[in-house]
Amino acid sequence: MENTASVQDTKELSVHDCWKYLQSTSVCRIGLVIDGNPEIFPLNFVSNYGTIIFRIGEGTKEAALRGASRVALEADGFNSYGTIAWSVIVKGNAEFVSDPNEIQEAVDSGLAPWQPGSKDILVRVTPSDISGRRFVINPPSQWRPNVDPETLPEEQRS
Repeated sequence: MENTASVQDTKELSVHDCWKYLQSTSVCRIGLVIDGNPEIFPLNFVSNYGTIIFRIGEGTKEAALRGASRVALEADGFNSYGTIAWSVIVKGNAEFVSDPNEIQEAVDSGLAPWQPGSKDILVRVTPSDISGRRFVINPPSQWRPNVDPETLPEEQRS
């Protein structure tokens, strides 16, 4: 499928703008390698003094993070009209936080688990690279293929 958006419709974000967008959301995805396979997990997070902080419980993510300190995070969003989208990628080093003052700081910043269960492990990602872009969302007619209703399976016809 051809992308008809012009180059002017896409803007590379400055580091400052990347942080601005990261502060506007609380959900990202983390990419980790588990048993040799890439996996992606959603996380809620807060940005704090030029770092990303999140909480996890014991298990898969913890084991993967203990095995390798490098991670990639991605957060996305769009404006309230659904016409402009953005995406920010943070690559960096993950470290487990055990200092009681830093843990309290994370709690004070509003970092709380969304799911029930123990999520007492605090992880801080210090970015080594942060990049992002903002772009105009093409109308669906530009990216959704035209489909002849007669070729759809019967249960998908309306």
